[in-house]
Amino acid sequence: MSRLPFHLLPDTAAVDGAGELTIGGLRLTDLAGQFGTPLFVYDEAHIRRRCREAVDAFGGGVAYASKAFLCLAIARLVHDEGMCIDVASDGELHVALAAGVPADRLVLHGNNKALGELDRALEVGVGRIVVDSSDELDRIESLVAAGRPRPRVLIRVTPGIEVHTFDAVQTGQEDSKFGFGWRNGAAEAAVARASESAAMDLVGVHVHIGSQVFSVDNFATAIETVAPLVTALDLPEFCIGGGLGVAYVEGEEGAGIGAWAAAIHRVCERAGIRSKVTAEPGRSIVAQAGVTVYSVGTIKDLPGIRTYVAVDGGMSDNPRPVLYGSGYETFLPRSVAADRPATVRVVGKHCESGDVLVREGRVPADLRVGDVLCTPVTGAYGHSMGSNYNKVARPPVVFVRDGDARLVVRRETLDDLVLRDLPLS
Repeated sequence: MSRLPFHLLPDTAAVDGAGELTIGGLRLTDLAGQFGTPLFVYDEAHIRRRCREAVDAFGGGVAYASKAFLCLAIARLVHDEGMCIDVASDGELHVALAAGVPADRLVLHGNNKALGELDRALEVGVGRIVVDSSDELDRIESLVAAGRPRPRVLIRVTPGIEVHTFDAVQTGQEDSKFGFGWRNGAAEAAVARASESAAMDLVGVHVHIGSQVFSVDNFATAIETVAPLVTALDLPEFCIGGGLGVAYVEGEEGAGIGAWAAAIHRVCERAGIRSKVTAEPGRSIVAQAGVTVYSVGTIKDLPGIRTYVAVDGGMSDNPRPVLYGSGYETFLPRSVAADRPATVRVVGKHCESGDVLVREGRVPADLRVGDVLCTPVTGAYGHSMGSNYNKVARPPVVFVRDGDARLVVRRETLDDLVLRDLPLS
């Protein structure tokens, strides 16, 4: 028998007198009835609390990594809570600006920033540009020569270390598309060039070693590796990036933002780094704030093999299991504290055998067609990496808080699916 580990649920999750799960004071089954399924539900109080933890730990320069989850509402929320926002494309930049976030509170990332992206960033006055290549230095110099404002930049250094995480989300190893290598001398050369260039103001060094990293020791190694460069330059800023791991399944425990920050500050102090230390958390801000709500459409029992439970979403709203083999828990919000003795494979509705959401999902024995089924810890990289595969409309997003539900992203309609198509002649 296995019950759902409650530490995976959002902060305001509770069980009411009928045994139903509530988040933000509202039953998930009621939200499913009101907004339909699939549905992303976010605990607004949870997100605000994590933002405040990050600001308390790193100061007002800490940036929310918006690739984890971005819409107008979340951009406004994290800004209101005192965070900057890390944007990695012209599109993310556009959304943040549309939400009313001042450009000087934005940090522009990207390993292949197009000339047009950089041009707009300089035009609106983004607060920081994290430079990722020599070609980018060329582009910035050409834009400033043509009359654009001189930006403040950080040089992204690849420290040459590998961490225990999925290969696809490692970024700190030598064989990486990101940043300037430390061991081959490229980082020092880039720093020298940027510091001597009249086209930019070099304000710091940036390091990011990967995503879903649980060990603080990995961050310590990265800091110790680049410490000689950081201390020699004595620049105002040193950004350790993001990547703090969060728990997704039973048996996993993630460090809190405060503990992570305290460990980083200790290592930096020990290494003699006097720069202002900041970070770019994303997953750790929103992942556990969100759950995805589905409806069970079919149950297929294959004797001696397995039972397939198909829901009305799938890889189009959560591609992480397909991309990374990521694991998730399953539960029924109508009986969230119930034992889960049955093991099933939760699959989506897409015409793809690989459309698997939970390979070994645990559910109560009385699971039935029509049930509302949930996967927790889907607040990061579900909505943001979603697609319209099979022309499936993307789900809506609801923020819940103190008994109120606020629709922040509406459900796509079938007409939305042809909005960009040109008329047939």
